[in-house]
Amino acid sequence: MKYVDLEQFWKDDELAHKENCFSKQAPQVALGIRMSDECVFAELNEQGNPWGHTPRERRMDLNRRYNDLAEKIVGKRLLREDFPESGENFPGLKGIGEVFGGQYVFDGNVTWLQGSCSTPQELEKMLDGVEKMDIKDFILPENWYREKKRIYDTYGKKPGLWRGVRGPVTLATSIFGVENLLYLYYDETELYKRFSETILHVIMQYITVTNEEAGYTDETAPRGFSFMDDDCNLLTPEMYAEFGYPVLESVFARCSPDDKDHRYQHSDSAMPHLLPLLGKLNLTGCNFGPTLTVREIREHLPKARIDGQLAPFTFMRNNEEDIIAEVKRDCEMAKEGDLRGVNINTAGSINNGSLLTSMRAVMYAIQTYGRY
Repeated sequence: MKYVDLEQFWKDDELAHKENCFSKQAPQVALGIRMSDECVFAELNEQGNPWGHTPRERRMDLNRRYNDLAEKIVGKRLLREDFPESGENFPGLKGIGEVFGGQYVFDGNVTWLQGSCSTPQELEKMLDGVEKMDIKDFILPENWYREKKRIYDTYGKKPGLWRGVRGPVTLATSIFGVENLLYLYYDETELYKRFSETILHVIMQYITVTNEEAGYTDETAPRGFSFMDDDCNLLTPEMYAEFGYPVLESVFARCSPDDKDHRYQHSDSAMPHLLPLLGKLNLTGCNFGPTLTVREIREHLPKARIDGQLAPFTFMRNNEEDIIAEVKRDCEMAKEGDLRGVNINTAGSINNGSLLTSMRAVMYAIQTYGRY
């Protein structure tokens, strides 16, 4: 394993995260990688489905054993070890895809949102139904109020807020299809805009409902919102300006109105053509695909913390020299003009198969090449 002064690294990393990773007092580039629950299986040579259900007791055992190993290799316990009992969990709201007639289907490995329509006529009919729908009545389960009271009386817990969602483009392509959405822009311009406006309406309803159920107003609710929109790269800038951008702009205006409020976009795809538009949203954080560089992103998003740009497949292949080369590249770009604001992470998900020794290689690269 590469030599890392673990004690010094974590002291420096704590400073590196201040001011959203832009602090001039930071001695080195920040490390955002904290691994994920998925990674326990390959690391511990255990059977299991990384994206499937793992029983609570087994999950806690796996995570404790993983953390024992992590403490030795990277000097820190990384994964949570305490999970609430089933009685503490609020019943789930219906997913936003279900509002649009879709179904969430687990295929044995991962859950996919299956669409509900494929022609403009079917889409129009579906949107008619959504616009007439009582969103609150639809998304809250029948036992919601009973369970809400029981959980509060027993555990003192209030329901969580709704502060992140599939991005508008990915939601639309899942419900209506990729090619169908692209053709819609040219063939049915007004319906294309209406689809976007309806998505915005539904997102706003989710925010309102969860604020109210947790006892907040817009003025008192915690700030911030995140979008996960992998498919946004499929649209041209003109298409995105009509469909995705207005949704993000409106939601951020409501949930993140002040300059330092959390405004986040995740899209692990090739999307340099959308950076000028996303730059207008004053994002404070982003996680984009590995084909983009820190330099490209920073040109358009000067105030955003960049969580990246290590390729997830490079990290998962566990070739330490390749990992170090990519992190060195990103550290050098972070130091250009002393701009800072880079939080070394994978440009996308951290997948099972990514080892703790690879995280240590990232730490080595930061400690060696990422000093400001």
